[in-house]
Parts: sequence; structure tokens; C-alpha cells
Amino acid sequence: MDVSGTIGAVLNQKSREIYSVSPNATVFEAVQLMDTKNVGALLVMEEERLVGIISERDYTRKIMLRGKRSRETKVNEIMSTNVFTTQRREGVETCLRLMTDQHIRHLPVVDGDKVVGVISIGDLVKHVISCQQAAIAHLENYIHGGFAAG
Repeated sequence: MDVSGTIGAVLNQKSREIYSVSPNATVFEAVQLMDTKNVGALLVMEEERLVGIISERDYTRKIMLRGKRSRETKVNEIMSTNVFTTQRREGVETCLRLMTDQHIRHLPVVDGDKVVGVISIGDLVKHVISCQQAAIAHLENYIHGGFAAG
């Protein structure tokens, strides 16, 4: 399957808001923010520096299943610190492959050391579908245009 486009194009189609939490926040506060913003993960930031990511998966596996208390546990105790990132110029197909191979659903987009956005697997799927719909529409116009000229 030909998946075209860059991560920059995907970012341009979505809100510029980046939702983050401090490593010293409680897990409860992080989950509340995820709920309020309707997102499945938050970047963990110390000032402007990306230090981790916390997801719904981290919560279920590291709090619920282990019987910890979300109001007492700090984000830095359960966050993922091995965070994969990407850049605006990276291809959509490369990121889809990375996210699938590494079983991750959220990918911070960086420009040097600065986080400029976050893409989700859902964002990439929407982009692919949009590209496919555009290609189909183009082919349909071509076909119909060819018959109309006759």
C-alpha cells in the first residue's frame, strides 16, 4: 500500500494543543486530564523538556493491576521513559511501521529538543483514509471525464 505524506501534513490537520503533565503530578491528576481532554496519553514534561509519556495502558497495567493508589502514586513512578519521537519531515508510512512494531499509540513530534505536537495512530489512520478517498475521487473524475468527452 502506498502511504504518502509527512507527519507535518498530519499535524497541520489537527489542533496544535499539546497536553502534558509534570512527573511530580499524581497519576489521578493525569488520568483526570486525559478524561477532560479526551486523549489516551499525556506527555510528561519538566518545563520544556520531554521526560516521558503516560498512557491509559500505563494506568491499567501499573496501577489497577498492581493494586496501587492513583491519588498517592506519582506519574514518574509509572511513566514510560523510553519515548520514541518523530519529526515533521518523517513519512507517514515510516511512523505507522514504527508505531505498529513497537506497539505504541502516541508519538511526540519534535523539532530539535522542542516538542511541536503529538500524533496518534488514529491520526495516521485518518490521514491514510483521506489520501485513499482523494485518490478514488481523482480516478472517478478521470473515468467520468473520459466518457463525457466522447
